[in-house]
Amino acid sequence: MCRRPAVVLTALAVTLSVGAALTGCSGTPAAKAGPLSAAPSVPTGGATAASRPKPSEPAAPTTPADTPEPSPAADGPLKGKTVVIDPGHNIHNQEHPAEIDRQVDVGNGHKECDTTGTSTNSGYAEATFSLDVAHRLRTILQGRGATVVLTHDGDRPYGPCVTERAEIGNKAHGDAAVSVHADGAAVGDRGFHVILPAAVRAGGVDNSAIVAPSKELGARIAGNFVRATGSAPSNYIGGGTGLDTRSDLGGLNLSTIPKVFIECGNMRDPQDAALLTDGSWREKAAQGIADGITDFLHG
Repeated sequence: MCRRPAVVLTALAVTLSVGAALTGCSGTPAAKAGPLSAAPSVPTGGATAASRPKPSEPAAPTTPADTPEPSPAADGPLKGKTVVIDPGHNIHNQEHPAEIDRQVDVGNGHKECDTTGTSTNSGYAEATFSLDVAHRLRTILQGRGATVVLTHDGDRPYGPCVTERAEIGNKAHGDAAVSVHADGAAVGDRGFHVILPAAVRAGGVDNSAIVAPSKELGARIAGNFVRATGSAPSNYIGGGTGLDTRSDLGGLNLSTIPKVFIECGNMRDPQDAALLTDGSWREKAAQGIADGITDFLHG
């Protein structure tokens, strides 16, 4: 993703340890908080979608399509649980600027329907990364017995809009949801961070019921992401916790189920980019996210 608009953000001051049993656009670092210990290895970064400001046309949220067919579940520890995976952006968004720039209502304001996302300097797109990790994550969760719903599978001409991404998870009555991204920050900004929902009560939206469970979900994912990847939390956002709280993301504002975003690394930093473009590292990233979700659902 890319730099966020000017919005007042609430920082989460939480201390995590690697052993805890406990996933945007980059922006101003959150308030000071205790650092999340990282395994001795290379750090990673975070991500968010690029947005092109357009005049706000007060459009209602897009009408969501039918909930995608969930994947079949096997027997396992997550049998009976539904997990929603939201692969950030869409590789075809760049071909539909008018459609994705259309303003939609996210409760406390209007945002673009969707954005193109960022890429590495060599051209590896965030949308390609997010879908790849989503597929790996789906495979792991299915193997543990979960029913998995993807908000899209690269089969749509653009989007879905942020409003529809949230509605798909809500209609699926998911037990947990995660939106997979990678950041587009400055060189030297490294490490992952998990974005948590701030409480939003505006424009008919009230997500206060999901704030506490989403915070727990995010903490579980962050701790397990460190363990699985050896990557450190962001050095530019979250005050060393790997956690950030935001009120400007429609996918979180409109969710009625526990949901977080994870920015897995900074695509614009060469060291993080080397990790994000490595298939074996992406498998570890999916493993860390899956372990965090599993811990949350069994917590």
